[in-house]
Amino acid sequence: MEYNLLGTTDLKVSEVCLGTMTYGEQNTETEGHEQLNYALGNGVNFIDTAEMYAVPGRKETVHSTEKIIGTWLKDRKDRDQIILATKITGPSPNLTYIRDPLDFSPASIQTALEGSLRRLQTDYIDLYQLHWPERKSNFFGNRSYKHDPSDEWEDNINEVLTAIQGHIKAGKIRHLGISNETPYGVLRFLEESAVHGLPRIVSIQNPYNLLNRTFEVGLAEMAIKQKVGLLAYSPMAFGLLSGKYHLKTDRPEDRLNKFKQMSRYESDQCYQATEAYLGIAKDHGLTLAQMSLAYTNTRPFLTSNIIGATNMEQLKENIGSAAVKITPEIEAAIEKVQAVYPNPAT
Repeated sequence: MEYNLLGTTDLKVSEVCLGTMTYGEQNTETEGHEQLNYALGNGVNFIDTAEMYAVPGRKETVHSTEKIIGTWLKDRKDRDQIILATKITGPSPNLTYIRDPLDFSPASIQTALEGSLRRLQTDYIDLYQLHWPERKSNFFGNRSYKHDPSDEWEDNINEVLTAIQGHIKAGKIRHLGISNETPYGVLRFLEESAVHGLPRIVSIQNPYNLLNRTFEVGLAEMAIKQKVGLLAYSPMAFGLLSGKYHLKTDRPEDRLNKFKQMSRYESDQCYQATEAYLGIAKDHGLTLAQMSLAYTNTRPFLTSNIIGATNMEQLKENIGSAAVKITPEIEAAIEKVQAVYPNPAT
């Protein structure tokens, strides 16, 4: 397992991060604990969650993931060796059962943070992330930015950073990250922290995989030069890049079969590109999952690759991808497919 510095901090996080959004929906508490133990036993020191998980978001399962991690974490003696990340939910008309209003006001940050600390059964969060912007922008499957004159958002980034600074001074948060952001958002956070001496963002958690490399347009340069590294989520494209849907080994309980609202990777172009990538993996003696994850691991703007699994076999293969090497021949073949099917998913 390789380890990378988290932004400008001295924290070293594993190149593979354990994503946990299935805990409480597709995985039970016992299964979640088994995954956490296996991951830590195999070099993973970085765990990512969110107050709204499990996914898909439902009132019946909200907060369940943090609670499952909390019952695992409470009796451990190695909390200082674990880098724990969670997120505060952004605005959404469908999620007001979490908190109302869903914003990043100081009061909302206080409420959300205290709730996460309580459920996780810990005194502090290593990386506290804003799950998505308050303003209307292109995230969650929107490729292009379409300006909305009715957007009521007023720039409150200074207020957000000031609130976070208070929690850092209180020892409840160590570092701040953003998620589902754009170059504009990264710029504004960096600008406010530099001008006013406020906490500096250290990471950006956005989608990145063989079917969606849009991070490379604008954000990659920002991530490298400003040391705001990518925490890549959906590196398996909701499981499509495992190849199981093409090999007809998928099951009714698999994500794309069970949750039809997750349609980001359902286009014909996504399936055609995946078929081409599957051929490359076969030609080089790899599984598509290994090749997909290993490719993401090699990106110079990556800090950590957030993998998730619904069973131990998947988890072992995903964590094992850290040892897989992408040769120049494999990379050249991947680039040829990207040229034919450029970012078919968003």
